[in-house]
Amino acid sequence: MNLPETAKLQEIYGETEKSSARFQKLADNFAKTYKHDKAEYFTSAGRTEIIGNHTDHNGGKVIAGSINLDTIGAAYPNGTQTIHITSEGYRDEIVVDLTKLSKANYKKGTPALVAGMMEGAQKNGFKTAGFDAYVSTNVIAAAGVSSSASFEMLICTIIDYFFNESKMTYNDYAKVGQYAENVYWDKASGMMDQMACAIGGMVYIDFENEEKPQVEKIDADFEKAGLTLCIVDTKGSHAGLTHEYAQIPVEMKQIAAHFGKNVLREVEEKDFYAELPVLCKESGDRAVLRAIHFFAEDERVVKEVNALRAGDWNRFLKLVKESGDSSYKYLQNVYVSHDTVSEPVAIALAVSERALADKGVCRVHGGGFAGTIQAFVKEAAVLDYKNAMEAVFGADSCHVLKIRRYGGIRVIG
Repeated sequence: MNLPETAKLQEIYGETEKSSARFQKLADNFAKTYKHDKAEYFTSAGRTEIIGNHTDHNGGKVIAGSINLDTIGAAYPNGTQTIHITSEGYRDEIVVDLTKLSKANYKKGTPALVAGMMEGAQKNGFKTAGFDAYVSTNVIAAAGVSSSASFEMLICTIIDYFFNESKMTYNDYAKVGQYAENVYWDKASGMMDQMACAIGGMVYIDFENEEKPQVEKIDADFEKAGLTLCIVDTKGSHAGLTHEYAQIPVEMKQIAAHFGKNVLREVEEKDFYAELPVLCKESGDRAVLRAIHFFAEDERVVKEVNALRAGDWNRFLKLVKESGDSSYKYLQNVYVSHDTVSEPVAIALAVSERALADKGVCRVHGGGFAGTIQAFVKEAAVLDYKNAMEAVFGADSCHVLKIRRYGGIRVIG
């Protein structure tokens, strides 16, 4: 069985020992499971949201980055119209018949996600066909680093390479993943997660034109700045929170509808504030507060881009803190309003602020309500911070991460 080149692994991962062992195991399991004597290899990163919390779905702006946790896959076409995927650690094989794509036939779980992606690819003019794949991931599940989007973008790299002559753009990838989540999972997601997982590095994305978001790479080095990215998993469950997530874009769009617009990006901020008393009565105070967050956060993203490009790290940290405060006070996605018992994200933020003092900043990460927080920690304080968080949330709950250069790519065999 062929394997990825050592030089390519060094380029992607910055080392070869651990990555070579991962791909060797992947190749062995692929050959054992599907009896192929050759394979192509693919990787897709997890992601972190730097700033722009809950703005993408209303035409807003974000800064996001791919992280050094990824989903990897060995795959090869099987000459049929059926997809077979084995995911390491899961008992049931994912099987999707491309001749029977419909939400009625695939109602839940990962098979529905894959079926939705194939339908989304076809609707966007791309080819699909059967393939076999063995997949493994170290992207933390249910922890706000987009394990599902990482898997989606891996599948996109596979069908792009085998069946579309690598002509799909990252925007195409994201649209395919979004279609699957929106239509087959009934999840009101934007495209930020998919774009960040697919593109790689740190990126500024403007979703004013959702069909063709504007994407710009940002060249910023946290390590040179003496900052370390930490993601803390509070172990809070996302179960039963779909409605909470969905209400954020719904309420923002209710405000936009008052002005005859589809999303808040199309509304003038001055017009919004002029109508504030009417909007509070019409849509409710929480919807208004969430709109307040949107307008401030959208402006904050631009300031953050400028700070990063100027290497103004103090300004960067100040804006991250402001973003977190806005999410807590106005967006209100730190805890579930009807649950006064379980508030792990709020606890994590409180413990972080006490542990960090002037040695870093923290904020809610991703969708919020449960899951993870993000912290940028001065290098000398990382161990103390990690120990403080793991004393509360358990061993290995604080993940020390890096921004990685690559998103979703074929790993040359």
